[in-house]
Amino acid sequence: MTSSSETAATPIPAEFPPVVYLPVAEKVTDASQARVELRRTKDGRMALLAYSALDRLYTCCGRQQPWIVMPTAALDELQRAHPFQLLLLDIVIPEDKRHGGDS
Repeated sequence: MTSSSETAATPIPAEFPPVVYLPVAEKVTDASQARVELRRTKDGRMALLAYSALDRLYTCCGRQQPWIVMPTAALDELQRAHPFQLLLLDIVIPEDKRHGGDS
């Protein structure tokens, strides 16, 4: 995945899971209506957080985190629609940055 539309996307590694769980802004009944959450890194890049299993999403993001499941093959299309520079797998979100973390 790259930040410029003029350069080729970095291929996803072969050992990447065939489906990933993605954090979304709110629960939806139709996955096509979901707004995938992108996070800005400390150095200013946009990152898509992906989780290799639902239990990992819950462990890393908390049980309040809405999510969708997506085939890994669809990530290129997602990147074109919502550009991101990094694809991070199974990253822990600090509790104060999670959904419901400020309550």
